[in-house]
Amino acid sequence: MRIYFALFKMRLIAGMQYRAAAWAGVVTQFFWGFMYIMIYRAFYASSSAEPPMAWPQLVSYIWLQQAFFSLIFVGRLDGELLSAIPNGLVAYELCRPYDLFSFWYARLLGLRLSAVLLRCLPVLVIAFLLPGDARMAPPAGFWGLSLFALSLLLSLLLVTAIAMFIYILTFVTLSPGGARLLILTGADFLQGSILPIPLMPPWLQRILDFLPFRYVADLPFRLYSGNIAGSEALFQIGVQVLWIAALLFLGQICFRRILGRVVVQGG
Repeated sequence: MRIYFALFKMRLIAGMQYRAAAWAGVVTQFFWGFMYIMIYRAFYASSSAEPPMAWPQLVSYIWLQQAFFSLIFVGRLDGELLSAIPNGLVAYELCRPYDLFSFWYARLLGLRLSAVLLRCLPVLVIAFLLPGDARMAPPAGFWGLSLFALSLLLSLLLVTAIAMFIYILTFVTLSPGGARLLILTGADFLQGSILPIPLMPPWLQRILDFLPFRYVADLPFRLYSGNIAGSEALFQIGVQVLWIAALLFLGQICFRRILGRVVVQGG
């Protein structure tokens, strides 16, 4: 475990050096955040029905999406590792005396965490200081904040486990872009990044309850605002833990089988 923790720490420190890129990302997240708020404000103003989420809850949901975008975005990968698969450089990784799945998982964890640490604080601070109904609301008490923090940490583990399947598919297809697009096509929608899950039809929400994607972003953000609370919150965090264990176990099995069939051409 010391090897994997050391790699995680090294990747985290290396990722923290890209401050200019982080500030560019902060500006981008504010652009998308304001755009979504204006769109949903128009929908809320024109609807006479009772909304499934109160306006302050929806605004908090949007700003949390933008602040933690680098964490919840499934497609954020280590490009160096991804390109090493089709060009044959993965052969050097296979010669090293460690579990490759765990090694890459730790490296990807560090990459994601460094990116979100650089971006989240400026977005959150400014979102709390905004005027009017665009201001981010405070959390639903200490209990809601605690559950949010726990669920967000589990989300980091879960989204990294999902992202590892992009590497696995790249071994099969030898097309990093294709493997990435295949998972990203549905992941953003299914986790509520395009349309918040409470605003989706009830039948679709019931389907998403049985998929891992909504536990990446939708669950922690609704815990923050109190949209999910009480025993239901604890139950869904338990489901989140089960999905992490299941995907890590399945990923290890698939990774080992794929590596047993790898053919590296060249001198």
